[in-house]
Amino acid sequence: MERRCQEVIDRCWALAGNDIDASNASKDGNPIVSIHDVGAGGLSNAMPELVNDHEMGAHLNLRKIPSLEAGMSPMAIWSNEAQERYVLAIRPESKDQFDAICARERCPYAILGAATDIRQLIVDDELLAEQPVDMPMQVLLGGTPKMQRSFERTDSTLPALELGDVNLAESITDVLRHPTVASKSFLISIGDRSITGMVVRDQYVGRYQVPVSDCAVTASGLVALDGQPMTGEAMSVGERTPVALINPKASARLAVGEAITNIAGARIAQLSDITMSANWMAACGDDAEDAALFDAVHAIGEELCPALGIAIPVGKDSLSMRANWTDEEGADKSVVSPMSLVVTAFAPVVDVAKTLTPELINGDSAFYRIDLSKGKLRLGGSILAQTLSQLGNDCPDLAQPSDLIDFFNFVQAGNAQGVISAYHDIGDGGLLATIAEMQFTSRQGIKLSLDDDNLLGQLFSEELGAVIQVLPENVAALMQLAEEFNVSDMLSLVGQSSEEDNLLIQTPLYMGDDTLRFSRTKLQQAWTQVSYQIARLRDNPACVQQEYDLIADTNHKGLIAAPNFDLNQKIETPYLNSREDKPRVAILREQGVNGQTEMAAGFTQAGFEAVDVHMSDLLEGRINLRDFDGLVACGGFSYGDVLGAGSGWANSILFHDELRMQFVRFFARPNTFSLGVCNGCQMMAQLKDLIPGAENFPRFIANESARFEARTVNVKVERTKSILFKGMQDSILPIAVAHGEGLATLNATEIDGMAKHGQLAMRYVDSQGHPTETYPLNPNGSVGGVTGLCSTDGRVTIMMPHPERNLKAYNHSWKPEQWDEDGAWMRMFRNARAWLR
Repeated sequence: MERRCQEVIDRCWALAGNDIDASNASKDGNPIVSIHDVGAGGLSNAMPELVNDHEMGAHLNLRKIPSLEAGMSPMAIWSNEAQERYVLAIRPESKDQFDAICARERCPYAILGAATDIRQLIVDDELLAEQPVDMPMQVLLGGTPKMQRSFERTDSTLPALELGDVNLAESITDVLRHPTVASKSFLISIGDRSITGMVVRDQYVGRYQVPVSDCAVTASGLVALDGQPMTGEAMSVGERTPVALINPKASARLAVGEAITNIAGARIAQLSDITMSANWMAACGDDAEDAALFDAVHAIGEELCPALGIAIPVGKDSLSMRANWTDEEGADKSVVSPMSLVVTAFAPVVDVAKTLTPELINGDSAFYRIDLSKGKLRLGGSILAQTLSQLGNDCPDLAQPSDLIDFFNFVQAGNAQGVISAYHDIGDGGLLATIAEMQFTSRQGIKLSLDDDNLLGQLFSEELGAVIQVLPENVAALMQLAEEFNVSDMLSLVGQSSEEDNLLIQTPLYMGDDTLRFSRTKLQQAWTQVSYQIARLRDNPACVQQEYDLIADTNHKGLIAAPNFDLNQKIETPYLNSREDKPRVAILREQGVNGQTEMAAGFTQAGFEAVDVHMSDLLEGRINLRDFDGLVACGGFSYGDVLGAGSGWANSILFHDELRMQFVRFFARPNTFSLGVCNGCQMMAQLKDLIPGAENFPRFIANESARFEARTVNVKVERTKSILFKGMQDSILPIAVAHGEGLATLNATEIDGMAKHGQLAMRYVDSQGHPTETYPLNPNGSVGGVTGLCSTDGRVTIMMPHPERNLKAYNHSWKPEQWDEDGAWMRMFRNARAWLR
């Protein structure tokens, strides 16, 4: 339902062309004048806010609100918070236009009433013949009086950390497997992170796909202006809640600072381009918590953010974070959540291709720490303290806003000049966790050189800062930048790369001692332990074990890229003017499909006229497939996959005589091609009886892992008849996958038979290029790694991976350094255009 709502909204604003000012909406443009999502308070909040923005009132009919529960009271209908709803204001003359858009997208809607010049909110209930709401807008949304809170400050003394008996080796393991620090892969891999074809940086980093990204980055479009870098947007999060138990002001400053150190890896023009959202949580009514909230808000709202030139225009608060009850013996009990601030930072990006990540470049290099505390390295509130069941009384803080400004400008300059090879902020777990996570991305050995004095602080302090990798030839330039941006007193050399797959910590006391030599495998297994154990309980434990075993597998080299063709060769160029009109390709979708835009972009760039075709267009005769040269069924969740992935979509064709014959005639035309991707693959496989030479297409069933899988994996293009893979045979390439039902129901004998007829198009392979059934290199468990097939004549191709999401080099979660413009999968779309001639 959310997908259908979004498609209606997208269709409406697209009608405005370059003019997206809703105030100019007209019958020939965007019909939406104003829009509001339905969230807290339901319609009782959304509808008044919608009309209040235009200084108007409203007269509404309660019984026009769509509801399948006849027994709901007027209050329940008006105030329930059912999701996937929006309230829109449209002009009366745009009603027919809006109705047609909703009908095409199969999106239900209702007209509840009209806005009025009289600023009164009236809600009629024609069933009960009453008006449950009749009140002035000023009363409902007028200026509410400011609330004054009074509290008494109390002094509290916290004990200092006791670190005399700390076992360093045990603490390193304990910190890495602490849930705050440890891998969150079990949460990340089940969410689609490549949809839109505009994702530049997701959580997974490097050829080994380790979830350690500092920030998210998306492109601002699917195609950049000629000669211009692709711009985009970045987002990051910062929080240091445990520190609030020691110093609420410091906790708030660190949250803002961490959001900035996280987002600094993206190429941002200036610090003031960053805008923030603040999410406050506190147990108001408690003197200590009221004081903590006041101090924290003042620290960043009145002091830090103005000094940084950063605005916090939006936010959210939950200020009742307490639970009170009386136990069986009559004693009053209370649980109070400490003050918490979560900061989300957003910023425009001037060049998405210049996003720094924690992925290390293998070879000789140095590692520098940028420490905004300038050596204080306090441990209060740290993960180390928590593993010791302590808190401490001396916590990290940001002393001078100017230090954070200098830090940000230094990192941006180092990025722009190519001086910094890898970047990772220092957060939970301190330097130790930061270095270990960087090591996991490339399995590069690292030798840390530290002082004996305050070794625990050097390793585990969570003071604001970052670690950067610098190649030998760039060290002089780095030092010059450090001097220029006043960070020389923050910058220190902390380590060097090594050839061994381990982490060695050396100090004058431990020089040449193997006591502090830690296997990368052991460290990563500890870091992965939480995710591993949770996934074992939730998913197929055999699959989870296979993924865990890859950590220690020395034969596993991660993602590879070995194309057998020139990525930037435009093989379609000789044919672009061979016909009067561009060839037309139908970008087919059904309700729930969400991958049509990036698919259309690929074909458009290859010289096609890509036409958005909804199944309702075919059913109602507005569009006919006879007018197209190509047909592409896109990915998503048609009918929510409730009948099995692709089944509802396929059956809407198979059991509709006219539509069935339209597809039969299209597939029979020898000058057409077809492609089914993901949900489109699942659907098209079920149309096999309509497709010449596709009678042996399999069904696709639930993944062996029993989970939706969103990954970047390697595939090999087989020696196939598919017209889309001409010249790509034997190439091994990374590609995005995102599906829950991708296991092809084929056995080895059937696969061999299809291979002999050139129908086997694509397989999942390991880092040696061998077909694999090992999870997650093969995310669904298909026998022989089969994931792409074609008809016997090569005109119809189906595949579970998403080539349309990897059109550009920057779209890849990992890519070779030399890829700088088009991604390898653009060749597929060019092949289609060249085949039509």
